[in-house]
Amino acid sequence: MQFLEAVKIALESLRVNRLRSVLTLLGVVIGVTTVITVVAFISGMNNYVEGEVLDLGVDVFYITRTPDIIRSEDELIAVRQRKNLTRDDADAVRDICAACQAVGVQRSAGALVKHRADEINATVRGISPEIHTVLGEGLDAGREITDYDVRHSRRVAVIGADIVENLYPVVDPLGRAISVNGREFEVVGVGEARGAILGISRDSWVAIPITAFEKMFGARGSVSINVKSGGEANVETAQDQARMVLRTRRQVSYAEDDDFTIQSNDTFLELWSEISRVIFAVTVSIASISLVVGGIVVMNIMLVSVTERTREIGVRKAIGARRRDVQLQFLVESATLTLVGGLLGIGLAAVVAGAVSRLTGFPAVIEPWAVALGLGVSASVGLFFGIWPARKAASLDPIAALRQE
Repeated sequence: MQFLEAVKIALESLRVNRLRSVLTLLGVVIGVTTVITVVAFISGMNNYVEGEVLDLGVDVFYITRTPDIIRSEDELIAVRQRKNLTRDDADAVRDICAACQAVGVQRSAGALVKHRADEINATVRGISPEIHTVLGEGLDAGREITDYDVRHSRRVAVIGADIVENLYPVVDPLGRAISVNGREFEVVGVGEARGAILGISRDSWVAIPITAFEKMFGARGSVSINVKSGGEANVETAQDQARMVLRTRRQVSYAEDDDFTIQSNDTFLELWSEISRVIFAVTVSIASISLVVGGIVVMNIMLVSVTERTREIGVRKAIGARRRDVQLQFLVESATLTLVGGLLGIGLAAVVAGAVSRLTGFPAVIEPWAVALGLGVSASVGLFFGIWPARKAASLDPIAALRQE
């Protein structure tokens, strides 16, 4: 009953002194809101990255001349000196890598795509037939690029859903002409719609045979070698075999690092995990300042409360309250105050995260463990910063306290 009474007194104090309570809890509310909101966005992005952005299969990896993400100037200088990857390199991997089920190549470039008077800027992908198998790309209509198309550099194209929507809104695009940088191709297929990532469409593309692409944009550019290993258990073996093939062809000595980059979903997941950990650590550090300030304010208010209730403390001691009883009372009151601040912070974080998610499409997920963390931290702040006021109240002499007016 003593615990419940202390909680009741704390809540009554919040009700009676509303403005003071709001100002007292402001630091705790801001700190908890910041932490919960950032955790919500990081969790939402984790789910989004795993489910939408990193859509390669678990048994797929690709090999490029340079990594997609360069972390330093020294790395940038080093990768610029690498030799291009060629279609011959891909053929060697296909022929020698026993654990590689399918090997495809592709290159990409920006281009102006037109049909009659309508036009759109899109990505042009030069591909080999195996790319569809490796990446698991499906079609809504028509057929894929074939080996015959590649061998004869045929001017045929598979287009994305955005191209259909913008250039062929009311007609069937199959069999019709499409202009890519002024060169006409016949549309033979329409890819499945994949939607957008953070507002960036994944359907604004035109795929043509890699040989036709090289005639348009030159054959000196480096290709991306995409590999499907045929099972998650074979991924590492396939990567090792492909690595040995390329190191041998490119005459890389045993002591030297690879002069190419092998990347997969795990590569980006590890990088994103590092980034999210840094973001979380920085946010917690900033939020801690708010929590410390809020805790100091709570301690100050509790000291004021001890002064205001000196006579009450004297009466409690005079009728038998022990030192630890008085100390517990003020600790519970302090923790209750900050716990209310934590609840308000969690509610505000849910509102902020939900509003931002609806307005911008940025994914946000309120995790149960983050809610528990917010409540635990806020209660801990109250207990920590309530120790001094509680000890001061418990150390009051009952006779001197009863004389206090």
